[in-house]
Amino acid sequence: MTQEYQILFSPYKMGGLSLKNRVVMAPMTRSRAIGNVTNEMVVKYYRQRAEAGLLVTEGTSPSPNGLGYCRIPGLYNPQQVAAWKEVTDAVHANGGKIFVQLMHTGRIAHPLNLPEGAKMVAPSAIAAPGQMYTDAQGMQNHPVPEEIPGNEIAAVIAEFVHSSRCAIEAGFDGVEIHAANGYLPMQFLNAASNQRMDQYGGGHENRNRFVLELAEAVSAAIGKEKTGIRLSPFSTSGGALPGEDEIAQYIALADGLGKLDLVYLHLLAFAMPAGMADNIHKAFGGTLILNGGYTAARAEADLEAGKAELISFGRPFISNPDLVQRIGKNVDLANPDPSTFFSAGEKGYIDYPVFAG
Repeated sequence: MTQEYQILFSPYKMGGLSLKNRVVMAPMTRSRAIGNVTNEMVVKYYRQRAEAGLLVTEGTSPSPNGLGYCRIPGLYNPQQVAAWKEVTDAVHANGGKIFVQLMHTGRIAHPLNLPEGAKMVAPSAIAAPGQMYTDAQGMQNHPVPEEIPGNEIAAVIAEFVHSSRCAIEAGFDGVEIHAANGYLPMQFLNAASNQRMDQYGGGHENRNRFVLELAEAVSAAIGKEKTGIRLSPFSTSGGALPGEDEIAQYIALADGLGKLDLVYLHLLAFAMPAGMADNIHKAFGGTLILNGGYTAARAEADLEAGKAELISFGRPFISNPDLVQRIGKNVDLANPDPSTFFSAGEKGYIDYPVFAG
């Protein structure tokens, strides 16, 4: 291993976990969970990448209502728990640590992708712009979701709590609440998707309420040292529109999450104004994972500057299962094939070669 990336390859203590390096594999939807249950392909995929200090899984729904995309996994029934247990066992056998990302798609969905009896729900009955791919009928417009009644919000939070407990049963080291990229928790955060008139809508204090209550409930159920969260300020994913109070809102949110003493905050820094990540880091006060198109050199520089404690890499992990080794040996990275990002088979998923040198 080269000495060029001494901090990136140094161990890190995160809560009760000892990470062997500061490289995090970012969560990435890969759509290989046929019937919303993980399989042998998925086991191999994560086992191949266990050299990362921490793996965060693809978005995994805590509820049938959150399965808005084709072939994404769930984690709320015994079959799914047993299937994910094979993944966590494989990662742990290879010396890795793994969190599951809990992702409820909310209004980013289509009924054709949902199991029987499930429904599209969101903070407000406002359709997301754009379309959703369905295996049954190809691209379809996003329909108008059902607004979650105020007296049912606790039940939605309870679904996340149940799924979090399932995650611990399945052997995960923790869970990451996906409150980014325009999915259900972010739909509460953003005024374009949240036009409620109750205590969960209006000013940013009310729009932050759902996420803070959700994080508090999950951490109370499984432990704060096993609960992380992902945020993406200024993102326009899923029809989000940054508000005039976006900076103040997310600083307040980070402060509230810091008071809960969550084990980490995972921040997508692509769209944020200069200096905002530093202010969020300070407000949160705990372990920050930064994500934003990082190279190894930039990751090392930001770690050295104290901008974060961990750095997550996304697309490079798709086509480089041995990414950590390649960085350490200064080996060129393979390029991924975007046409296979969300397909159903092994091609472009578990067939990328490792460096033979």
